[in-house]
Amino acid sequence: MSDALAAALTIDGLVKDVGPFPALDGRMKRVISDLSLTAHFGQVTVLLGSNGAGKTTTLECAQGLQRRQGGNISLLGQDPEKADASLRARVGVMLQDGGLPPAMRPVQLLELVAGMYQNPLPVNELAEQLGINEFANTTIRRLSGGQKQRVALAAALIGRPEVVFLDEPSAGLDPQSRQLVFDLIRQLRADGLAVILTTHLLDDAQRLADYVYIIDDGRTVAEGTVPELLSNAAKVEAERSFSFDASAALDFSGALRAEVAIVETRPGSYLLTGPLLPEDLAALATWWAEHHVMPSAINLASHSLEDVFLDIANAAAAERSGT
Repeated sequence: MSDALAAALTIDGLVKDVGPFPALDGRMKRVISDLSLTAHFGQVTVLLGSNGAGKTTTLECAQGLQRRQGGNISLLGQDPEKADASLRARVGVMLQDGGLPPAMRPVQLLELVAGMYQNPLPVNELAEQLGINEFANTTIRRLSGGQKQRVALAAALIGRPEVVFLDEPSAGLDPQSRQLVFDLIRQLRADGLAVILTTHLLDDAQRLADYVYIIDDGRTVAEGTVPELLSNAAKVEAERSFSFDASAALDFSGALRAEVAIVETRPGSYLLTGPLLPEDLAALATWWAEHHVMPSAINLASHSLEDVFLDIANAAAAERSGT
């Protein structure tokens, strides 16, 4: 297995055009614009974005399934567009539509796929881990969407890959199946694999990601660990049963660091925003003690990844529209 935290995939300045389209007078449409990312071994890298943002296209370019018009891609040290069989054997791919043969049964398919590799995972063990044995004798065409997802994931993992691409892996899964898939993804990370997945589900990203790239309109609009993305959205709200006078409010503002802003949202209710630290909370408590103030309510919370995503998506949409 490759060294943990070494780069398994690097994308630098990816450009992808599709078309031509009659509605564009026969011109091509740019769907990926100067997108860059890095995915490391021993980490789950998440491409987060709404439907149509360019996540799947980015993955397909990274796998060599679509030709790019610009930029450089290195997958396990090779250009995926020029990859040979040795690279393919080291990469597992789970496509969003699955691409599973409808007439086959799950275990039959997994045994067929396993036969393509020199040292595959035991089919029975993988089928048991993903709960596939429950419907092993049912043809794929009769499976539910979530069951097909589990079979597609097993097929992507059967060859013991070093890098796994998962396109919307929890789509259509019931809560129990989703937990099975999440547990397996965490195990892949612990085993040192590079896991690259796309999702539009914010909870998936928050629960699984070591590093997140937020994609909008074919561009990376934000990136970071989940705590980094959330760090500037932390907030403290203190509600009191009375209003401060102007001088008291001014004194209170001066007790805080410059990075922390205070806004009176309504009489007696104050919102603190910024990267809050323990000393900020200590300053808040000290001010209360010095002024003999007992707050009627305190709400200490952080924005969710959903809040961050919506803020970024709305800002990107406003930029595109020129507003």
